[in-house]
Amino acid sequence: MRNAREFNFDGLVGPSHNYAGLSFGNVASFNNVKSASNPRQAALQGLAKMRELAARGFAQAVLPPQARPNFRLLRRLGFSGTDADVLAQAYRESPVILACAYSASPMWTANAATVSPSSDTADGRVHFTAANLNNKLHRAEEHIQSTRTLRALFANSDRFVVHEPLPSTPAFGDEGAANHTRFASAHGAAGVEFFVYGKVEFDPSAPSPKKYPARQTLEASQAIARLHGLDSARTVFASQNPDVIDQGVFHNDVIAVGNGNVLFYHEQAFANEAGTLDALRRALAGVDADLQAVRVDTNMVPVADAVASYLFNSQLLSKPDGGMALVVPHECRENAFVSRYLESLIAGGSAIDELIEFDLRQSMRNGGGPACLRLRVALTDDEAAAMHQGVIMTEDLYAKLVPWVERHYRDHVEPKDLADPQLAIECATALEELERLLGLPGLYELN
Repeated sequence: MRNAREFNFDGLVGPSHNYAGLSFGNVASFNNVKSASNPRQAALQGLAKMRELAARGFAQAVLPPQARPNFRLLRRLGFSGTDADVLAQAYRESPVILACAYSASPMWTANAATVSPSSDTADGRVHFTAANLNNKLHRAEEHIQSTRTLRALFANSDRFVVHEPLPSTPAFGDEGAANHTRFASAHGAAGVEFFVYGKVEFDPSAPSPKKYPARQTLEASQAIARLHGLDSARTVFASQNPDVIDQGVFHNDVIAVGNGNVLFYHEQAFANEAGTLDALRRALAGVDADLQAVRVDTNMVPVADAVASYLFNSQLLSKPDGGMALVVPHECRENAFVSRYLESLIAGGSAIDELIEFDLRQSMRNGGGPACLRLRVALTDDEAAAMHQGVIMTEDLYAKLVPWVERHYRDHVEPKDLADPQLAIECATALEELERLLGLPGLYELN
């Protein structure tokens, strides 16, 4: 077993952070449609979280925001003229499309890609596949910049492989690491990769949700496993419970989270709970690990409360002392069911022995919690040295990014502000400076 650490790449919230309510099936996002956002506060809340976790000894890095507005999308859809003309025409004729072009959704870094560490892959390299996110217009072009960014950060081809996204068709709907986790005795050990899907495209008789769309297909998960060269004996595919998708569980990480050999999950998470646990136990036995399943019963935390608080959309982190910490948003303490459950969890002697709480209200209102904000990348010491160093969270980087945010971010954005050409200029100016701060010249194709 090689020495390795899990880096959490948190998405840095962009300067046009807004609440457009574009994600049908994401209850929190939909409930806050067209309310005013505070981009400055959102970015500072995220940076504070990154800084504190880095100070606690967790490996922490930043994933840069994507350029907004997406003028490429707007021009492809027939809006023309100067940038100001394009924005004005889109706002006048189709404000929903303009909102899509300004979507803040790239902040959900768990959807950026699926990652397999080198200890799991046939060629011994770290593999990335950017998610195509083809279920929603406002996300369907994110993979272009996600792939570009990943290739800039992980450019050493001896250590890393960044694949092209899967074909953007319903059969290969892929939402990235939000429906994927990994179990192992340690980050550097051989592990079991766990893919959760909501739909089987090529089998219409398979269960599927009736109210909200299933965004991840079995076919997509299987394709990624092939691309990454995973061992079939150490790969498990499980069906998400379609009933909880219809209750607002749009990704598996809204109802379950795993780390090490621990699966923290709601009893309604999977279509076949017993079969899923059995498959994981058998696969983990092959790598000399025992699954520790921490089950949350419905009578303790109803699904609606799990969704509202994002209890399971929390980060589960391995601590140096061997315990595990659960990183939760303040909303977990504000929900009676969830707060009571968490107290019993910590007192109950499970592998999860600490709670770390953050104020992430701006991101929570846009439909995601701590786990949505980060992409997990397990790296050996040599691999960590081979990646781009300018995004690793340090006190020095934090001291640069906070004033950058304060210079460039507004503290109030409403839907009507998306038509303001000055906002687009402010966003481009901010990202031009960010390229220099992070040492990533040419990261963006800015107009």
